[in-house]
Amino acid sequence: MKKKLSIFPSILFFLILLSFFYLLISDRNPSKLPSTFIDKPAPIFKAKTLFDNDTFISTEEFGQETTLVNFFATWCKPCIEELIFLKKLSNKNELKIIGVNYKDNSNKTIKWLKKLGNPYSKVVIDSNALIGIDWGVYGIPETFIVNSKGIIKYRLVGPITEKNYDEFYVKIKESEK
Repeated sequence: MKKKLSIFPSILFFLILLSFFYLLISDRNPSKLPSTFIDKPAPIFKAKTLFDNDTFISTEEFGQETTLVNFFATWCKPCIEELIFLKKLSNKNELKIIGVNYKDNSNKTIKWLKKLGNPYSKVVIDSNALIGIDWGVYGIPETFIVNSKGIIKYRLVGPITEKNYDEFYVKIKESEK
């Protein structure tokens, strides 16, 4: 009986160790987190725009063409790296890209975009993160594809990179169907 009890901790330890190794080697992609917003209308909001201080009304902006909604900030290092690919998308496809400046300083953002280049059609200010909450954002950058009917078709958690650019571009094309 004592011998059986001494084997139990060893088996338990081995099972825990096996579980950790499985999690390490499994091909999990954190950018493919599920979203309850997929195939649902884009959240409705009004906000001030960054450069001209106009009122941005989402119901007037979404629903005519495929639009990317990109949540970013100047303090976000991956957002800097992502700008190259956002510019590529905006130039190549003449896509409408709405930037949502998340919990950031407006003056710093204006300088940042002038220095690095501005891929956005419009930039909306979300200093208190209310827009981000409505969209289910919990980390930036995050990019949503909204189709020409105003329906969210895809959500990318994390930056657009060289590694995922082609796959993301396919998602944009699929959303236009």
